[in-house]
Amino acid sequence: MKKTSLTVLLLASSMTLFAACEGSNASPSPQTPDTSKPGNAATGTAPNGSAAGSTTTPGSTATPAPSTAPGAGSAANTGSTGDKGKGTETPKSDSDQVVAKPDSVSVLVNKQFALPSNYEPADLVYPDVPFIFKEKIEKRKMRKEAAAALEKLFAGAKKDGVNLAGVSAYRSYATQKAVFNNYVKTDGEEKAKTYSAVPGHSEHETGLAIDVSGSDGKCAAQDCFGATKEAEWLAKHASEYGFIIRYLKGKEAITGYQYEPWHIRYVGVDMAKEIASKGLTLEEYLNAVPVNK
Repeated sequence: MKKTSLTVLLLASSMTLFAACEGSNASPSPQTPDTSKPGNAATGTAPNGSAAGSTTTPGSTATPAPSTAPGAGSAANTGSTGDKGKGTETPKSDSDQVVAKPDSVSVLVNKQFALPSNYEPADLVYPDVPFIFKEKIEKRKMRKEAAAALEKLFAGAKKDGVNLAGVSAYRSYATQKAVFNNYVKTDGEEKAKTYSAVPGHSEHETGLAIDVSGSDGKCAAQDCFGATKEAEWLAKHASEYGFIIRYLKGKEAITGYQYEPWHIRYVGVDMAKEIASKGLTLEEYLNAVPVNK
């Protein structure tokens, strides 16, 4: 072989070896995500098809969020079973979450959790207690268990020299819609939402809540009721009959509503006593805070 040909052959072999070494150290060129396919960052979903940001243990299956809100005794913001309930996860947004058990006496109805729009308690009755009006109309009704408890509460108050009267109990979805719309016309929607619920979100629709006053109707459903002996008696004794002061003073950021010493809600004696003794709201008791927006 000629010297010149040998030199050329050796040079070519060296160049081939050098190129191979360089290729082994180079990083692969980045690829542009294909937004037309599911399962990539551009679509907001994780590769396994779950929502971006969610985590799962390797080998496990992610549990989807439920479409219904807590009913009886459920822990609204946990997926675990605890002393207060049987496992319902926190709703992911402030949009309506329809309650799973609207007939439960411990159902949570507020700005986040709503009753079905066609819900009407099947056991509505007229409690045998005085009201500030004489007509036997819708807002005089309560569910049977709550009505019986209310009769005992009124009797207990009377025994202590405190004469109570009902102001407003059950409201249908249609009635609540009319009430709320009237408040919006008067004060505007933002202000109305601090003291009135949008239809479907009012405790009055459960048949378990009632606004009360003194028998003379003085300060009925007004701030001044808080300074009355009737309000004082309710704050001290309502839980003995299964009722709680639903919207407590200083808890507005949790309940989403201003202090209402006249609004009592039936939850059953055991729950009411525990809630009252600890100074909790129903949201706090059910681990379902915050709720307001």
